[in-house]
Amino acid sequence: MIVKLIISKLKTAITDLAPIILVIAFFQAIVLRQPLPHMGEVLFGGLLVVIGLTLFVQGLEMGLFPIGEEMAHALARKGSLSWLLIFAFALGFSTTVAEPALIAIAKEAAEIAAQGGLIEQSRKSLNQYGFGLRMTVAFSVGLAILIGVIRIIRGWPIHYLIIGGYVIVMLMTIIAPEEIIGIAYDAGGVTTSTITVPLVAAIGVGLSSSIRGRSPLLDGFGLIAFASLMPIIFVLGYGLIIFR
Repeated sequence: MIVKLIISKLKTAITDLAPIILVIAFFQAIVLRQPLPHMGEVLFGGLLVVIGLTLFVQGLEMGLFPIGEEMAHALARKGSLSWLLIFAFALGFSTTVAEPALIAIAKEAAEIAAQGGLIEQSRKSLNQYGFGLRMTVAFSVGLAILIGVIRIIRGWPIHYLIIGGYVIVMLMTIIAPEEIIGIAYDAGGVTTSTITVPLVAAIGVGLSSSIRGRSPLLDGFGLIAFASLMPIIFVLGYGLIIFR
């Protein structure tokens, strides 16, 4: 039974990765017409990717999704709005701080800013800039999840909040320093990655299914949209403070 489950999960992972493999193979064989360097390492790395993806998806199904839904159910049954909002903010903040993609882009942004003469070329300045960027994004995601939870509780239409948020983004883009605009827009994408998305989605579905009159399909989703939008606003504001 376990062997069949493992084989099934591996097949699913290979199927998911097949388009990427086919694209690389096509361009390598038809366009570039060159053998891949270090073929053995490439094949071994591909095997590790398949195994890692299989374990990751299984971990989501067994761990993150159930715990997110169960905690949302429990807090809703407890009837404490304060604790629910604190949990929403803390979860959004903590998962974003731990997001590998954000750590990588914050480090890269600090190095590029130093090379461009925007900050001092010192380890202290690099660390401060990267840390400030990470904390800004993490705080914004925590606030975004908090607002999303309030939306589910109150039944606010999501399109009004999203449209209003992107109007603010466009207005801030006009006055923000050019050096921060690209980073701000990228920050909205890197925050919604491997760690944040499963937990946030599970909370939205769990909370909406626990509240009478709310639909998991209509109200349970949309938190990730807030988690993508709010960092753009906050990082643009971060740039206005740092570079001006």
